[in-house]
Amino acid sequence: MYNVVIIGSGCAGLTAAIYAARANLKPLVLDGHEPGGQLSLTTHVENFPGFPDGILGPELIENMRKQAQKFGAEFKAGAVTGVDLSKRPFKITAAKENYETKALIVAAGASARLLGLKGEKELIGHGVSTCATCDGYFFRGKPIAVVGGGDSAMEEASFLSRYASKVHLIHRRNEFRASKIMIDRAKTNDKIEFVTPFVVEEILAPKGLVEGVQLRNPQTGETREIPLDGVFVAVGHDPNTTMFKGKLEMDSNGYLVAKHGSLTSVPGVFVAGDVQDHRYRQAVTAAGSGCMAAIDAEKFLEEHKH
Repeated sequence: MYNVVIIGSGCAGLTAAIYAARANLKPLVLDGHEPGGQLSLTTHVENFPGFPDGILGPELIENMRKQAQKFGAEFKAGAVTGVDLSKRPFKITAAKENYETKALIVAAGASARLLGLKGEKELIGHGVSTCATCDGYFFRGKPIAVVGGGDSAMEEASFLSRYASKVHLIHRRNEFRASKIMIDRAKTNDKIEFVTPFVVEEILAPKGLVEGVQLRNPQTGETREIPLDGVFVAVGHDPNTTMFKGKLEMDSNGYLVAKHGSLTSVPGVFVAGDVQDHRYRQAVTAAGSGCMAAIDAEKFLEEHKH
């Protein structure tokens, strides 16, 4: 029987683990299906406070993990396959093991959707990115592409135009899901060129770094190549919440709903990080919400000692 089980080992889960461990709650962290979360897929992190020269994503995660272990957090590998939140203690199944806990922190994160192209995942950090705020700075004075047609694609294109020499906004249709104000803002930006209707058929990276994209017009079959140094995929995120359907309150996109900080619709269950945040999605905000969840869990356990 655990005091606290934390699902997820990204910034949110590990910060929650540090706080819970320092409160002497001996938390158990279940790594989840993507140990280290999205940060383990990024190379250089320059916007996490306290690192003037930046730090590698995997290194930042490793440091947090060691810090949590130092204070007594326990780690188990494996994705969570089942949860029973109908009564306390809660029951969790991961890697065929069963665990019971008095409080639960869900920090399962979200996964950036990719285009599903060959070699795309391997090129993350080598010219392919899913986060403009994280990686835009590395493309100063270089031509890049943003792929997508929603508000986040428009927002990323506008943001990246501060750094890039040119932003090719590639979308498979001529019309966009994005709001009119966001489209108009992108259209009046000299640095953004709309490339529609085109799908990315291949990311060209003969030497292991992105050098261009091959596109195809789905209506005419016409193909073309654009030389560029970076491809930002902005086709949305999926929160890792499938196992909580019908058990915790969610919004229409599947993100868990947090109230008064980290509280959920079930007393004793707390949420942190990208699993409940589709707006900011930064390492520092995930860490902050992990701290909140751990403090809320500690208060909850204190109140339910009997």
